[in-house]
Amino acid sequence: SLTLSLATSPMVKQLSVARRLEIQNMIVRRVCSEREQRKLNVAAYARVSTLSEEQDESFETQVEYYTTLISNTEAWNLVDIYADHGKSGLSADKRPGFQRMFRDAMAGKIDKILVKSISRFGRNSLEAETYVHKLKEKGVAVFFEREGISSFNPQSDMVFSFLAAVTQEESKSISQN
Repeated sequence: SLTLSLATSPMVKQLSVARRLEIQNMIVRRVCSEREQRKLNVAAYARVSTLSEEQDESFETQVEYYTTLISNTEAWNLVDIYADHGKSGLSADKRPGFQRMFRDAMAGKIDKILVKSISRFGRNSLEAETYVHKLKEKGVAVFFEREGISSFNPQSDMVFSFLAAVTQEESKSISQN
């Protein structure tokens, strides 16, 4: 048949291979371009432990700051500002905003989480480390601005553990006073 003879023709085989390589290269370029153009889905977590007027202002400032920062960063897509107002950082179970953020991150909706400081993320060092580890395993980076550390930086692990322990001790000291 004509199709068979064309398919077995040395000239068609060469063109076919060249064409296949060209198509393959176009696909690779498109995939790389899409990855480069894909915006990171970024969220922030804000928390204050009391409903005092001073902390009320801090809470509003955190929410406004992160909304503006994420919205104005070209490579980022704002997922949400997760927040707990008037909630202690000792137990994540008692912080609905934190739990919603964690569920969304584990569901693949978030690539990166911004937090003002480790103490805003949590005041129980073991719990904070556990959540950061689970998020990291899922491919979600957590960036603590005050400390300048990212969960994706291997050199930050020891610093994070130390600072989380300090945060927990601060919390104990505050509650004892």
